[in-house]
Amino acid sequence: MNSKTINNSSQALAYLTKWRYASSLISIVFMLLSLTVIGVKGFNWGLDFTGGVVTEIQIDKRITASEIQPLMNAAYQQEVSVISASEPGRWVLRYANIPDETQRPQLHTVLAPLNSDIIVLNSSIVGPQVGQELVEQGGLALLVAMLCIMGYLSFRFEWRLASGALFALVHDVVFVLAFFSLSQMEFNLTVLAAILAILGYSLNDSIIIADRVREQLVAKPQWNATDINNLAVKSTFSRTMVTSGTTLLTVVALWVMGGAPLEGFSIAMFIGILTGTWSSISVGATLPEFLGLKAEHYLVVPLTDTP
Repeated sequence: MNSKTINNSSQALAYLTKWRYASSLISIVFMLLSLTVIGVKGFNWGLDFTGGVVTEIQIDKRITASEIQPLMNAAYQQEVSVISASEPGRWVLRYANIPDETQRPQLHTVLAPLNSDIIVLNSSIVGPQVGQELVEQGGLALLVAMLCIMGYLSFRFEWRLASGALFALVHDVVFVLAFFSLSQMEFNLTVLAAILAILGYSLNDSIIIADRVREQLVAKPQWNATDINNLAVKSTFSRTMVTSGTTLLTVVALWVMGGAPLEGFSIAMFIGILTGTWSSISVGATLPEFLGLKAEHYLVVPLTDTP
């Protein structure tokens, strides 16, 4: 290897180091801003959490959700969720409860412009108490998932590498929550499911990079942590980009083809994949370096016979 090649390689690694440090700083700043947004604006909780009315109807199978929803929104003065049921012509309508029966529009009157027979199959009211239980159960699910991940990371890696992967997970979840808080998009059970999926996706990326860092620490104990992290990121970068790119294509297809019922899920997954890729490369690899990660933490001391 000539001096010119070594020079270029050194410059590339120096550039990668600066990029990692800069991206980590950006992540910390935006994470603090995200926490501020969540604290100030809160969330626009969906009917899954606040309660409301769920009505299932049977109507002409040729009528679509795009014809039903505008009529419902205008009559009930709110965003009404129209979801396809188990068979053509059956729809589930979800909207906030209107306590005063005299002010609640009748479905047959509201949907009369569709010129179709309408059969109300069932209707039920979900109270706020049930919604509160869902909030508690959803929060508990996130907490249990994080605790299980913490246990796994602690078992798999030394605490410095484990802390980098864990911080990357928190980073990704906070970014998704901040987007829904800032945009005031409806936060429902499908969004919660997306956040749990993001935890698994981001963990996969973080573990791959952390595993490569550990391998390089053992193989090159004379190298410093900065060069080891640069080498690990460089060697996994193409794989990470390909995996993230193909997953994003799938999510975009789901976003376009899934319609309104899956919009929140798709957007949450899209943001989670982007931030998960970013955090795994920057935060997940850089934090252990600042915590003093060294090759000695992974070197196995050989046993010697006592005289």
